[in-house]
Formats: sequence, structure tokens, C-alpha cells
Amino acid sequence: MIKYGSTQFGTMTVDWEERFNPWRMREERVNKAKKALEESDVDALFIFKYEDVRYLTGHRTHMGPTFFFGLATALLAKGEDPILYTMDMDHSRARETWLREDQVRLAPALGDVGGIRKWAKDAKELLGPNVSKIGVDIWTPDLLKILPEEFPNVEFVDGNKILAKAKIIKTQDELHCLRQAYSITAAGFQAALDFMKPGVRECEVLAVAWEEFTAKGSEWTQCSNIICSGPYTAPYRRFTSDRIIQEGDLVIIDIGACYNGYYGDFTRTYVCGDIDATEEQKQVHQDAYDAIWAAAEVCKPGNTNLDIVRAVPKKNNLGGVLGHGSGVNPWEEPGINSAYEEEVVLKPGMQFNIEPYAGNPEIGYGVRLENNFIITEDGCEIYSTFPFDKRLLNKVHPLDPTTGRK
Repeated sequence: MIKYGSTQFGTMTVDWEERFNPWRMREERVNKAKKALEESDVDALFIFKYEDVRYLTGHRTHMGPTFFFGLATALLAKGEDPILYTMDMDHSRARETWLREDQVRLAPALGDVGGIRKWAKDAKELLGPNVSKIGVDIWTPDLLKILPEEFPNVEFVDGNKILAKAKIIKTQDELHCLRQAYSITAAGFQAALDFMKPGVRECEVLAVAWEEFTAKGSEWTQCSNIICSGPYTAPYRRFTSDRIIQEGDLVIIDIGACYNGYYGDFTRTYVCGDIDATEEQKQVHQDAYDAIWAAAEVCKPGNTNLDIVRAVPKKNNLGGVLGHGSGVNPWEEPGINSAYEEEVVLKPGMQFNIEPYAGNPEIGYGVRLENNFIITEDGCEIYSTFPFDKRLLNKVHPLDPTTGRK
């Protein structure tokens, strides 16, 4: 069964109803990670991705558009609580009260060989001698050289798979955060639509959306975001430029806010201006629209990520990637990807986004659409309730209650 959901609660935690519980979320996340580690043959994890450091410890640091190696690091050993290494140790010990003082340590400069060696010696002392296998999520040439020197009898393996197993089923509080991230994203999308008119630039439209994100409490965005118009919709261009949008242009808006570390990611295509769509534009949009609903019909427990791929025509699978999970990273498992060989069985609590594309460079029109899904006990919930542009639809799908509402 497919149902539509919405964000029920406000963004604040209040005393008059049960909403988001960050203490519960942090505890349940680390317990999931501990369980996944316990079920593996790995003794410890070295985590350098700061979104996964946050997943394990609740530590928020300043998120940049590029990876800063060593900004924050975590160590998780079997049967133990996570250890946080941070440049902001005093801040963390003063404010991250759910972490004991001995769980927070000062991070050395991991961009430096000496810093890596110092960190590795500290980790070795914490782990003790009975460690034979360690999972690592990111390697650098210096790490690849120094870690085997400091841990000569240890096998190093891919640690991403262990945390991916922990993260793939979302808790109720994680789903709350994802719904809130969508609601902030939708607010930014509406602000962008209200501003968009012939004569404004793509970057101006994005600026309005981003301003709304920040005003609503968004921590960051899931990427630099995409406002793509006119001829840049086919072939599809995945960034925003200074192009002036003209009346009648198709405009793809692919944006996502961030709430408590969890990322929204949502896409619609609209016609710019108070003007009807052409028949060619309608045909391209209908193609992508039909594909997103074909995918929705197989989103239920027991089916797999590749069943979703098989339900959608290959022409709508842009670059092989039809969709992806979201969480503390905007691109998590399950991957909805035609290049995948291993099928992932869909289970209640899994979240992912489906984003088919249709385009015809010969006529200069392209359309991308995206809906957000949560697998439920008997089907799925679609919590992206923003309507499609009815001017671009020849036929509204019977499972779509949002488009053309009075």
C-alpha cells in the first residue's frame, strides 16, 4: 500500500507533546553501530568521515563543501563506547554532556605524517594488544603507509560496510529528522518558485531557496544544489549558473536542506512564467512522471533495490543512478543503481529517494523529478508532498493526490 505522509511536528523540542528525542536517537544509533560491529569479524573501526563521527558521537562540527581530513575522528572498539577525537576538545567536553570526559580526546593534525603517527599510537594504546582486524572508512597514502607500521599484526579492511549495515534501517527519530529536512527543503522550494520569473538568473533563484533554508534552521545543504534551466536541462547540467531564465523555459530545481545532520533531497521541474507548456514539454515531463510512479508501485517490503531499477525504463535511469538512501550522508544505502550486482531486500524503516530523468537534447527539453520514500510494514510512505507542475501533465497518476488539488 502506498500512502502519503507529512511532517506532523514543529522543528522545536517541546514539553507539551512527544516529538523528536535526540537522547534516544544518539543512544539507538550507537547501539546499532555496536551491534553491527559485534556481528562482524572486525575488532574496531577507525572513522574519519565526519558525518559518521556525528552518527557515532553526536559531535557537530563545521561542515564544509570539501572534505577536511582530521576535522573530527572516531574510534569504536567491540564492546566499548565510541571515542571522539576533535580539534574542539574543550567545547565538546563542556557541551556534549552525553559523552564522558574520557570519551573526548584532542585530535592531532592528521594531514601531517607526525600527526597520523601520534594519533595511531594513541589508538593503539586504547585498543590494547588483542586486535587482529580493523575497519577503516577513508584511506590516504600516509594512512596506508603508517597504520600497518603502527599495527604490524593487524589486517585493515573496509569499514564502510559495517556502518552502512547499521545505518540502513532508520529509527523513529532519524525518520523525524528526514521528514523535517524535507519540510525545510519544501519551504525553500516554494520560496524559489514564488521568486522565479522570466528575467531572473538561476543563481538568484538558488539564493532565495538557500536563504529560506537558513532562516528555517538548516545546518547546510545536501550539495551545492541545482537550478538548471532551458537548454541546460538536456543534456542535464548538475549545477547552478548565472543563466537568465526566460519565459517558457523548463527549470529543474534539485535542492536539499539539512536538519540535525540529516539531509533532504527533492526535485521538481516547473515551467517559468504564466504560460502553458508545449506538447513536447508535456511529453518529456510525463515520461519522467510515469517513471517515478512505476518505481513507487514496487516499493514494498520483500522487493529489492534492483526490482525498483527493473521497474523503470533504462532511458529514465540517468548515469545508471536512479536513486539513493539519505541520512547523515545525503547518499547512503540502499543504492538504487543499475550498476549494482548485490540486491538489497527492502525492509520497514529503510528510506530512499527515487529521481528519474527524461530528456531530449534535439528539442532542448529535460525533466528530473524526485520523491522521498520510507518502506513501511505493508508498502511505502511518500513524504514529499509538494505537487508536480500540472501544466506539464497530460494525465495525473491515480496514486498522486497532490497535483491539481483544489
